[in-house]
Amino acid sequence: MEPMHSFQTVYGRQGFRYLWILVAVVLLTGFTGCRLLRMPEAEPEQQITDTGLAYTIIREGDGPAPQEGDMVSVHYTGRLSDGRVFDSSRERGEPVQFRMGSEQLLPGWEEGISLLREGARATFVIPPQLAYGDMGFGPVPENETLTFEVELLSIYTPVRLPETEIVPHKETHSGVQYSILEAGDGPRLEEDMLVSVNYTGYLDDAGQTVFDSSYERDEALTFVLGHRMVIPAWEEALPLLRVGDKVRLWVPNELAYGAKGREPIPPNTDLVFDISILDAEIPDTPVPFHTEGKDTLETDSGLRYIIVGEGEGPPPLIGNVLHVHYSGYLSDGTLFDSSVQRGEPVRFVLGTGQVLRGWDEAFTLFPKGTRARLILSPRLAYGDRAIGPIPPGETLIFDVVLIDIGR
Repeated sequence: MEPMHSFQTVYGRQGFRYLWILVAVVLLTGFTGCRLLRMPEAEPEQQITDTGLAYTIIREGDGPAPQEGDMVSVHYTGRLSDGRVFDSSRERGEPVQFRMGSEQLLPGWEEGISLLREGARATFVIPPQLAYGDMGFGPVPENETLTFEVELLSIYTPVRLPETEIVPHKETHSGVQYSILEAGDGPRLEEDMLVSVNYTGYLDDAGQTVFDSSYERDEALTFVLGHRMVIPAWEEALPLLRVGDKVRLWVPNELAYGAKGREPIPPNTDLVFDISILDAEIPDTPVPFHTEGKDTLETDSGLRYIIVGEGEGPPPLIGNVLHVHYSGYLSDGTLFDSSVQRGEPVRFVLGTGQVLRGWDEAFTLFPKGTRARLILSPRLAYGDRAIGPIPPGETLIFDVVLIDIGR
């Protein structure tokens, strides 16, 4: 009978040393072996809805799910099918707010957001029929599948108009009723004043729910009174008030958004506003750029522009976030809007359709620091639409300064 061979006999002295090394490793890792051998976590699973929306929940939220009528705040990054970013709220540093069920969103977004809970992060892959279809939009080509990385930051359920005994005490000549809830002692508001207010707007119907609120955005509304930058009812009622006043306005629909309505306000809906007058002052009037003797250049689209001051460096790229100061004039020289008066430049993502077509084209030509005058034909501006103080078919003039280019 052959003797049994020991480990040392078969593998020699060196092998015996390896055995003790192996035993030591086992002893050292004995309490962590489960961790070392743990299976990797499963990747988030993509799901597809009946409409064709593909979504993947990267992080589950722990808050409520949004309901129709809720205001939601969302950060997002949108990519084309080739991976290029075409729009991003994160680049702008400003989440977007919208009301669920108001048709303000792409159908794919509306459906996708409804599947999340507050705090969730997800990816949506939205086919063309749930996005911009065969029309495209801005930098989005026709029949394009879009991918969005989204984070549902917060959900706000609108409240109803407080049930109080407040009744109208006064009425303007056009029929705007109002009641001063708290009297201020500041200066009376006048035309051409830069006015800052906080407000909450309610639908004056059976539901009487909030449709808009500067408090939700944590940002006061600033505008120049008398320049048709707000609804006619405000233009008429605010000159009767003072800085510091808190007032409730009852607004007939014809002095607000009338028969057409404006999302999320239905047609022919009367409104109620609670307004706090925060501040008002006569702003400096912008001085139009001096362009005499300078060349007027024209592009193939018909955009005309005059370089008043040269910038430095390369021009911005599609998708860059631009900071721009501007003053806008009608063709007769009337100033209709100015970020200079408000003391706050406008920010937008270049090439995404967030601004006028003429702006999106012009700013691809200008380096940082450029001062220029833009002359936009109706086709490059608002066309045959009337917008606030701008009549239909109007040629617009903008004096612009490209302050900064971000990514």
